Amino acid sequence: MTSIDELFKTSSVAGKRKLEVSHDPSHYYKSAKLSANGDVKGKSHATVEDDPEEIEDEDDVEAGPALPPDEDEDYGPEAEEGRFFGGGVDKNQREALDFIEQQEKAKEDGEVVYDVKWLRKLASNLEKRIAKNADLRAKYEDDPEKFMASEADLDDEIKALSVLAEHPELYEDFAKLGCVESLVGLLAHENVDIAIDAIEILSQLLTEDVQAGERQLDAVVHAVMQTDLFNLIAANLKRLNENEETDRNGVTRALSILATLASRPATAERLAKEDSLVDWLLMRIQNLSNAMVLLQNKQSAAETLSSLVDNNVQSRQELIKRGAVNTFLELLAPYRRHYPTDETEAEYVENVFDALTLLVDDPEGKSKFLEAEGVELMLIFIRESKLAKAHALGVLDHAMGGAAGAEVCMTLVEKQGLKSIFGTFMKTKPEEMTTEVVERILGIFVSLLRSLSNDSAERIRTLAKFVEKDYEKIEQLLKIRSGYGTQLRQVGREIAQERKRTAAKDVADMEIGWLAMRLDAGLLPSQVIDEILAWLIAEDGGAKKKIISLLQDRGESLNDIKKTLQEQVKGMTDADEETKVLKDILTTLIPFLTA
Repeated sequence: MTSIDELFKTSSVAGKRKLEVSHDPSHYYKSAKLSANGDVKGKSHATVEDDPEEIEDEDDVEAGPALPPDEDEDYGPEAEEGRFFGGGVDKNQREALDFIEQQEKAKEDGEVVYDVKWLRKLASNLEKRIAKNADLRAKYEDDPEKFMASEADLDDEIKALSVLAEHPELYEDFAKLGCVESLVGLLAHENVDIAIDAIEILSQLLTEDVQAGERQLDAVVHAVMQTDLFNLIAANLKRLNENEETDRNGVTRALSILATLASRPATAERLAKEDSLVDWLLMRIQNLSNAMVLLQNKQSAAETLSSLVDNNVQSRQELIKRGAVNTFLELLAPYRRHYPTDETEAEYVENVFDALTLLVDDPEGKSKFLEAEGVELMLIFIRESKLAKAHALGVLDHAMGGAAGAEVCMTLVEKQGLKSIFGTFMKTKPEEMTTEVVERILGIFVSLLRSLSNDSAERIRTLAKFVEKDYEKIEQLLKIRSGYGTQLRQVGREIAQERKRTAAKDVADMEIGWLAMRLDAGLLPSQVIDEILAWLIAEDGGAKKKIISLLQDRGESLNDIKKTLQEQVKGMTDADEETKVLKDILTTLIPFLTA
């Protein structure tokens, strides 16, 4: 008799592709052993303990329409032929008959009670179907017709699990029963349709649309992370043909699973270390076809990569090592003049920009960005693309930040980038000061002033831009500052009123909420503007006089800027090197803020 390890050698079923994994698929998909009382026993399957009444007569157990029928003991070669090879009934007729059958069964069984007892029954039937299919495949590996009926039954049993997504209160019990491991194991099934169905159920259970609590979702996530899920998904992605609708949907569902796991910091780090998956994602977003049927998965792959680098520093470093910075720049380059034709393509471009923005936060990412002439490309976007201007400014803002951003700042000045940045700043209306464009430009300004060395040609050129044309850029800064100030004063009055109504013992708890209100009103960009003004006051006497004059017109003085910087310093710690450096910078600037 065929051994368990040989259960799933390549069958002769036409159109089915062999799964290429780094392990023997039988390691994941095994035949379960049934004990004398009908329970399923097996290391990689659920262990189900039925009630005594169920053991005596399982047919008498009440079950709803979603409950698959109990396993028939007679599943030999003469078993009923299934839907996989037709029987004079087409697909639509078969679905209609199935629906009628389900409705009749629902009337007989009454209302379904979705509880642990129901779940155990579902788990038991799934394990039996897995065992039956495995047994028949082992016995009749050279005669597929004799095991295809059991495959159809297994397919139905897998689909029956979809109702669990509507009952997340059962997630923890589902994980404890071992069903997650069994479900993941089915990804190694040689019948690709079975694997796709298992992928679909996993994506339904893990989707953000499920109204599951954190603990419930954690139970399923923890269970899948105990399996070889990543290796099996990678193997399936390689064998699925996206030109076929069913396979394409399978890829979509697999990407949904990866996106969910990429959005969680702990699992993102694991995923980033899966070379085969990360390489496939990078390859997939480079697919040149923009056909709508393929673009959706291209966008999903980009979204997964964006989530991956957003949630874990190690993930960013892994992507950088694989040349992701250069890849993203190459993918964005065609959009200098080409506009996305639909919402899906626009989301794809946005996700690539978002991922690149996060990668250039890393020192090594900044270095790769310079090597690939990323500064030059972003400047082209700023000059020529209305669509991507804000995204390009965001990439430069992140690339120029921090101690490692000094070289990027120098490169921007050398490549005539000041004209583009300051030109965009002056074209932006002050009333649009809360837009991303203005805030990104402010970030670029402050990085230039922090990073460019004293008396360097690049710094002198930057300061000259601020004072040229009778200080028009400084006037623009003060107009924007005034707008933020109006918002912050209004919020300050609201907070003061709430503070009066709040008991002393509750004030500490309210502080976080009040800070959030100030941040929403523009606290951070307002602080950045005051730092920029402080730099100009410290370095140019003419700029200092202009700023004092403009502040007096608004009933303010240099003391207002000083208070802003002092407030920042007071809230800083020496937790990391960059914060310590910024604290030293602000402390040095404060003494210059006197009339």
